[in-house]
Amino acid sequence: MPTPERPTPDLPAVNIGQLLADRAEQTPGREFLRSEGESLTFAETNRASIGVATTLGRLGIASGDRVAIMLPNGLDYPVIWLGVVRLGAVVVPCNTGYQERDLGHLLHNSEARLIVTDGERLPLVRRVAATCPAPERILLVGPPQPVPGEGIPLVPINPMTPGDPASWRDDTVSSGQLATLQYTSGTTGFPKGCMLTHEYWLRLGMNAAADAHLGEADVNLVMTAWFYMDAAWNLLLCCIKGIPLVILRRFSASTFWQSVVANEVTFFYCLGTMPTLLLKQPPNPALERNHRVRAVLCSAIPRELHAAIEARFGCPWREAYSTTEIGPVLLSVPLEDSSSVGSGALGRPSAGAEARAVDSEGREVSPGAIGELLMRGPGMMLGYWKNPEATAAWLRDGWAHTGDLVSQDQRGYYHLVGRLKEMIRRGGENIAAAEVEAVLTEHPAIQAAACVPVLDDIRGKEVKAFVQLQPGMRVEPEVLLGFCREKLAGFKVPRYLAFIDQFPLTPSQRVEKHRLDRTRLGAYDATTKTWN
Repeated sequence: MPTPERPTPDLPAVNIGQLLADRAEQTPGREFLRSEGESLTFAETNRASIGVATTLGRLGIASGDRVAIMLPNGLDYPVIWLGVVRLGAVVVPCNTGYQERDLGHLLHNSEARLIVTDGERLPLVRRVAATCPAPERILLVGPPQPVPGEGIPLVPINPMTPGDPASWRDDTVSSGQLATLQYTSGTTGFPKGCMLTHEYWLRLGMNAAADAHLGEADVNLVMTAWFYMDAAWNLLLCCIKGIPLVILRRFSASTFWQSVVANEVTFFYCLGTMPTLLLKQPPNPALERNHRVRAVLCSAIPRELHAAIEARFGCPWREAYSTTEIGPVLLSVPLEDSSSVGSGALGRPSAGAEARAVDSEGREVSPGAIGELLMRGPGMMLGYWKNPEATAAWLRDGWAHTGDLVSQDQRGYYHLVGRLKEMIRRGGENIAAAEVEAVLTEHPAIQAAACVPVLDDIRGKEVKAFVQLQPGMRVEPEVLLGFCREKLAGFKVPRYLAFIDQFPLTPSQRVEKHRLDRTRLGAYDATTKTWN
């Protein structure tokens, strides 16, 4: 039975509000948040978030109540996020790309009493909130809007209105209290609400800061949308270390390095398709090498492109593995371990955490063999909101079942093989969709790829590959399939090939495979060499 490799460290504070209050007292004038030419110090952020919490309290929001937020990236979001959680209420982040069906599911499921939004999303929020029983008010950030005569009341809020730290108490919220209902990206259907505590967020920020060796001279950057979890742990990481957080409105591969250089960034985290998109931009050494970045943590670094990424951008990129459910017990490769570049290693568990790989019978597999990754440790999610069946399937005998297939090398590092649900069984052979996708994206004409199974009367399943071309580029199906045949075993080469203009993506920049067509229609058939 595995044991933690490192002891569990103490929390930096009892709760998130206390963390910010302590930091504001220690370094009040230090810059904390920066976005599009505006910034807030730690003291200003502390006062503003108290102002938000005070306003919510006056509106009747109490500990445990859910408050939905549907806002774009900027200074408003983290201030409101901090104000909600330090009141003891629970943030429900809403994807700004949601439409009526998605947003309605979150508001119904979470029973949020309030939703905070801006003028751009207000018409949608009004329509959806009117169909849900729980929302009592809509809080509007930004310019005033016409107030309808009927429907849910509209209340303006200025998140920058300061509150009074002297009259505020942060000692009423425990570390085990809910801070957010973080809904999973929903790659297989409607998302589930992960119940994440103050301890979850504090440990995740603390462990990431340790893995990146961050100090007081660092400047962090976040480009992922705030409704996804990464912005929040980056916020707490910066509060723990007392360093600035630069918030981009969105990720743009063409302007990313300009932002990095202009803000003197030294550290950032990215994931999904981001590293591939950056590498496929036209080289610009004046920007890509004229920066202060000394460390990057990334989830899903393309193994075949890892060395090229480091060589081109001139800084170490290290793999970090986590899920919304397990959070603080992430796997990560040490920053100093350059020998792992291109190996696909995920690393070892964080402080206080344990990992193991098991077969379908729950037996631990030997090093080199493939098994499902199980993890346990302090601060993981409490479970899925109002879904005890899913919670019981995820946490069994104290171990979180990630659904990811891994193998372990002789150093004890884990390597991702694929998703348990994304193994395609073709004629008795198991094919990892991730392996085929990695080969497809190696081709210079391909920007992104995703593989799904197609039912077949003879082999059970066939592999269908969707590919997105680089702008202005073309490639014939047989040329691309020939490229795959040079690098893959014959049974792994896709039978069906389909071109797609744009992949549907989750907030974490992963392909929503459940939205991809799993029929032969519109695809090139490698067997008949015809289009269906």
